[in-house]
Amino acid sequence: MDIARLLFLTLIISFSMGSSSFSQEKLPYNDLSGAESSVINSKGTEKPFTGKFNDHKEKGTYICKKCGSALFYSDFKFDSGCGWPSFDDEIEGAVSRFPDPDGRRTEITCSTCGAHLGHVFEGERLTPNNLRHCVNSVSLDFVPAKLEPGRYGTAIFAGGCFWGVEYFLQKEPGVITVTSGYIGGHVKNPTYKQVCTGTTGHAEAVKIIYDPGKTDYETLLVLFLEIHDPTQVGGQGPDIGDQYRSEIFYLNNEQKKAAQKNLDVLRSKGYKVATALTRATEFFDAEGYHQDYYFNNGKIPYCHGYTKRF
Repeated sequence: MDIARLLFLTLIISFSMGSSSFSQEKLPYNDLSGAESSVINSKGTEKPFTGKFNDHKEKGTYICKKCGSALFYSDFKFDSGCGWPSFDDEIEGAVSRFPDPDGRRTEITCSTCGAHLGHVFEGERLTPNNLRHCVNSVSLDFVPAKLEPGRYGTAIFAGGCFWGVEYFLQKEPGVITVTSGYIGGHVKNPTYKQVCTGTTGHAEAVKIIYDPGKTDYETLLVLFLEIHDPTQVGGQGPDIGDQYRSEIFYLNNEQKKAAQKNLDVLRSKGYKVATALTRATEFFDAEGYHQDYYFNNGKIPYCHGYTKRF
């Protein structure tokens, strides 16, 4: 049997077994802001009743902000009245415990990356499990789906009206959830009405959570660059305004390098790329009626479509 034939059969066997190069992807840790690092790396504590997840009641999975590991299910969450998100259980193997140096409390960390989460308390009789994981919101992110144990990747793209970007990326194999929202501005918790004025600095964007065993960041990045027009300045299609700009918000240096490489490829092919490349700041979920918009309304995108560019 010649080498070419052997290689062909090897590829066929690999595909039939469901394996792919994606399973080898090693997810980098996400960059942290100063406020995030002061808690996650320096073991600080956010002020009570200030965290975004304290009163959060959506169904899904809470993941580690630093590495993307699944930590807690929403079913474990309860209102303890303490001012921080409280969970009476953890995903098996996801959380590690270490006694504080003074022996008074027990610290909990992400088992994957060592990120400081908070502390755990037993014997309070607040739930049948008699357990309270007291967690800093800043140490967490949230995925509106029940995830299997493991690590998950995140990507954030802005390319015009988030309805259309969401629509195409939701259909991509390996994508778990796509959330429409706002990023890049100077107003905290902006509303759609505020963002539409074009004065808050936010872009309409999507946050993608994906399974790194089934896809990878660069695959999603290329798809993003092919479903919108990265050469249009200050809008997308008929939607004109700064909030509809084209922008890639990277979460770590590896994403930045991948984005820069692909933008350079487009420029080398003669495209006058307008897509900005920016370090991600806080992402704010859009109002509920914006989520799954085209799927819920039975329509199709009016300013997004697939164009082969690579």
